[in-house]
Amino acid sequence: MTWGKNEWAAVLGASGVTLGAFGAHALKETLAARGTTDSWKTAVLYQLVHAVALLALPENRAGTTVQLWTAGSILFSGSIYGLSLGGPRILGPVTPIGGLCFIGGWLLLLL
Repeated sequence: MTWGKNEWAAVLGASGVTLGAFGAHALKETLAARGTTDSWKTAVLYQLVHAVALLALPENRAGTTVQLWTAGSILFSGSIYGLSLGGPRILGPVTPIGGLCFIGGWLLLLL
């Protein structure tokens, strides 16, 4: 089965809601102690916004934008989740790469 925009949107949406709830409840004290609650919320927000944006993409415009937004969600949000929990500093440079994927996906919609 080849995954399209709806499948990726479903996975990113479901995991985004799960991680948001996890951050608000199970990890609340940990994130607060580390001072990373806002970073966690930013990661969740960007992941969920792009999950919804995937659903709104017309099929004839999806292609590479789906790939870029999915990669952006994994790299941008994923690295922030890791850093928020004390992951290795090497994740720091991954965040802007994910951001560039997001931007590239949006700019492709101009074509």
